[in-house]
Amino acid sequence: MNPTRRTVLVAATAAALAPALPEVAAAAPRSGAATPPYASYWYPDSFPAGSPGPGVTWRSLRNWRAADDADLAFNAASVPLAPRFTPTPANTTARTGQARVQALVSFGPTSANPSQGAATADHYALTHWSYLDELVFWGGSAGEGLILAPNAPVVDAAHRHGVPVLGNVFLPPVAYGGQLKWTRDLVRKDASGHCPLADRLVAVAAAYGFDGWFVNAETGGGNTALGSAMLGFVQELKTLAAARGQRVTWYDAMTVNGTVSWQGALSSQNEAFFQAADDMFVDFRWSAGTLAASGTRADRLGRGRYALWAGVDVESNGSGTPVDWDAMVPAGKPHTTSIGFYRPEWTRNHLPADRRAPEDFHAADDRFWSGRSLDPSRPDPADPWRAPAVSVADRSTVTSLPFASVFNTGHGLRWYEEGAVTSDRPWNHLGLQDRLPARRWVVRTSGQQRPAVSFDFADAWRGGNSVLVAGALDGPAEVDLYATRLPIAVNTIVELTYRGEAGEVNVELAVATGEPTTAGTAPPYTYLPVNPDNEDCRVKTVNGWQTARLALTGLSGTVHALGVRLTAGAGPVRWRLGGIAVRDTVTTPSAPSGARVTAANGGDLRLAWHAAPGTVRHYTLHRLLPDGTRRFLGATGQCAFFAAALEPEQQEKAARFELRAVGELYNASAPVTVTHPW
Repeated sequence: MNPTRRTVLVAATAAALAPALPEVAAAAPRSGAATPPYASYWYPDSFPAGSPGPGVTWRSLRNWRAADDADLAFNAASVPLAPRFTPTPANTTARTGQARVQALVSFGPTSANPSQGAATADHYALTHWSYLDELVFWGGSAGEGLILAPNAPVVDAAHRHGVPVLGNVFLPPVAYGGQLKWTRDLVRKDASGHCPLADRLVAVAAAYGFDGWFVNAETGGGNTALGSAMLGFVQELKTLAAARGQRVTWYDAMTVNGTVSWQGALSSQNEAFFQAADDMFVDFRWSAGTLAASGTRADRLGRGRYALWAGVDVESNGSGTPVDWDAMVPAGKPHTTSIGFYRPEWTRNHLPADRRAPEDFHAADDRFWSGRSLDPSRPDPADPWRAPAVSVADRSTVTSLPFASVFNTGHGLRWYEEGAVTSDRPWNHLGLQDRLPARRWVVRTSGQQRPAVSFDFADAWRGGNSVLVAGALDGPAEVDLYATRLPIAVNTIVELTYRGEAGEVNVELAVATGEPTTAGTAPPYTYLPVNPDNEDCRVKTVNGWQTARLALTGLSGTVHALGVRLTAGAGPVRWRLGGIAVRDTVTTPSAPSGARVTAANGGDLRLAWHAAPGTVRHYTLHRLLPDGTRRFLGATGQCAFFAAALEPEQQEKAARFELRAVGELYNASAPVTVTHPW
């Protein structure tokens, strides 16, 4: 199970423009080397023979210390793992408390994987987090490094949706360059009888802000002594990890006798490792019989069958992969085990180069996660691909005020601010991804025509995309957006930002203050007219987008679901949803402090600052030119930023930058100014 190397994407974050705000502070720059920050990777200790290839840096985990990690500020996650809840399932086949879903995903190459996004929209922008319970940051290679720490954008996006992320320890097969000395390096004990690298792995996860480790030991040639040493290592790693709120997943490869023999089952050969870890990825060699026996064995051990991830290799064929679903998630009886997807980024990778537009990727990704019907509330029973939405209930993290989303998927062809194009450069940065609608896309209509609903990248209110509803409507169409647990106060309001492009449509906000009575039924919505004739609605227009502010008059308790209902006056209809917010009070974010240039090399700069107090969605950095133009350089959740290939402009003697904190409602702090002499 070796990771496939992918094209290296190295570029600066997309540029854009934004309106000016007054200066409030400045900091003097420092000089020194300024290099692009990348996701971190290590060998346990010793290196291969020879020298690293171009762009590759060989590092020893044994020698890692947080204080010496020059890229730590760029790579440490900023979003804590959000708690989540399970609403009433969208269909009658999705289960709660049974099978879970794990995904092993390669988001980029082992080396030169940018820490903070890149200037391309061609990226695996995973958005179906509501069906995931664990994400493994897959990768590693014998010539670059074997231990991968997830980069911050992936962790921040996953944590925002309540999904823990594991780093990867990959000891490759000999056929792919694996050397048994690396396994011995990993499990070696010190004079006190402890495994120093177990402690080091836990320290890395704590410093970087991710949730534990996936241990995949596939280098053959070991013996019983090495198997015993590996078991002791995993036991110590699990003990140390649990004390820090981290977890450990074991991959079914090495056995207790130290050899590599993929079982495709929970057996006497790997049971000790399963017991030592939190859960286990069962190799693809499983059958209906071995899975059933494995589930029974896990139950008998008191661990539970859903701590087993039955491997499904989708790297080559994605949603066209033949799978014995009834062996794993049977429809008529309790699920046998959980699901472990290997390389679901097929939804991007299989597309030809001229069809890797974001819309093409999301169409394939929706097919993978939602199924052929593209509506989790009405699965297609004839679909040979049993998508996660068919079997697994979705989850949500929308539980507190204020809540806001501009449906940002974390990549785009352009950058938008309040409906205006402020950069025509493509970009990706998963850390900027919003909490997104889970059920894509549930549409209910009494008519014969069902409109298409999708993320669309041709226009946006903010970020890179909006939600497009398009098609003929011969009856009211209700689109589910969010399952929530938001308290309603006397001053709670909902803001909806939208625009019409074709046809005539009447818009209503759908608000449910209770759960559906049974699975597969609609939330008990109340419909609030979105028009100036409604005395509880105020509408303003900016750049062709309308923002309606609706008071929840007459409603009380808790908002359980949010959606929109569209009724066409004339059609076909093209209608965009650009943003939604639920709030009671508005608080302006505090500004960050201590902003400074920490290293410079010509026009390549590293900047850093101290976090703003309070809750911050992300930080934005602009360049202020002598003519008063403000140029957007990028945004990040971290307190560090790398700006590449800047040049003096308009005969300026020093570059000036403005840094702002952005709050949950997308309102910004006053700017902090940094200068850098040319």
